[in-house]
Amino acid sequence: MCETWSLTLGEKHRLRVFGNRVLKIFGARRDEVTGEWEKLLNEELNDLYSSSNIVRVIKSRRMRLAGHVACMGGGEAYTKFWWGKPEVKRQLGRPRSRWEDNIKMGL
Repeated sequence: MCETWSLTLGEKHRLRVFGNRVLKIFGARRDEVTGEWEKLLNEELNDLYSSSNIVRVIKSRRMRLAGHVACMGGGEAYTKFWWGKPEVKRQLGRPRSRWEDNIKMGL
């Protein structure tokens, strides 16, 4: 379901922090010389467990979904999904980013 998310910078940051915290479960390493336990840095954890960035995964899935939608053709479901406009009044302030905006930025 993450293919349809429109992420803000704050949400992207929170997802990255969560991913790093999950990797901290693997957390400590014992030094061979001194025998003391030391924490691993985020970069070391990413290298050690070759985990991919969660934001990159979301972007790639979003682009894959956009490809599927583009191949659907010009049917009614396609136009509702791709060009659908909400029928509610917008709030004051900066408009929220839309799925279509994220696809254009990803290209």
